[in-house]
Amino acid sequence: MTQDRSVTDQARQRAAEAGIPLVVKDVSARFGAITEYFLSEYACGRTPAPCTLCNAAIKWPSLVAEADRMGIRAIATGHYFNTERYNGRTYAARADDRSKDQSYYLWGLPQSTLERIVTPMGHLFKSDLMKGSAQRRESMGICFLKGTSCRQYISAHRPDTLRQGNIVDTDGNIIGRHDGTAFYTIGQKRGLDIPADGRCIVAIDARSNTITVGEESRLYYTTLEAGSCNIVDMEELLTSNDVEAVIRGIGRNPQGFARCTCLPNGRIRIDLDSPAWAPAAGQPVVFYRGNRVIGGGIVEKYR
Repeated sequence: MTQDRSVTDQARQRAAEAGIPLVVKDVSARFGAITEYFLSEYACGRTPAPCTLCNAAIKWPSLVAEADRMGIRAIATGHYFNTERYNGRTYAARADDRSKDQSYYLWGLPQSTLERIVTPMGHLFKSDLMKGSAQRRESMGICFLKGTSCRQYISAHRPDTLRQGNIVDTDGNIIGRHDGTAFYTIGQKRGLDIPADGRCIVAIDARSNTITVGEESRLYYTTLEAGSCNIVDMEELLTSNDVEAVIRGIGRNPQGFARCTCLPNGRIRIDLDSPAWAPAAGQPVVFYRGNRVIGGGIVEKYR
């Protein structure tokens, strides 16, 4: 977690007003794994999800460790989500305020953590929470970018990715140039050195340093393959007929349900009732039953 002095000062002030102790721990040395993952994924032509990795590997484990040190059982964050108990297990679940729901990013949390969580933000709506309180700029986006763009961050930290290459159409004809495959993602339309005719990026090949553009219709896929999976109850995932697959926290997601099948090496095949638009390797795919997050994984293939 990158240190923001103004946020720390505000927290210290609020803690003093409430008469409770504030403990600040610097875990920035561990956070380097998140930024390296972010840069490496883009360098390979994938679309990373740093918030998902941070929650599972840095934020919540650090909070649990500190709670254990202090002899505290219950833990909480400012995430908008709830928890639900089902068949003896605890699940992350959607927040009441769907426009702020962050359950999508918590699919990697283990049972040992979920069982200790309390969710003070789960039943609150942002609009009600802000009534009568001082307005403060909301924290949005990827924290370590600190107001810069992905392109600026990658340029500063991985200049080796700044290799220009060809933009080709689906027939292989060269129609433009790009500044480096790490700067682009599947489905992107803006910032391309091609005529503004509605085409978008349909493939990124970091090895050949080539970007392919085509019609949006080429980006609809009904079968996905996910790896690095964390599933609360595999039997529930495989046998339920009302599993929803979500590939973006909020926004353009496949409608209908998904049927999942186990593959070798812990991977899962996902067959969708309706196609997903522009899934990208590296993105999380998260499984819901109703409001409950029953698992998730990282998109590796799609067709």
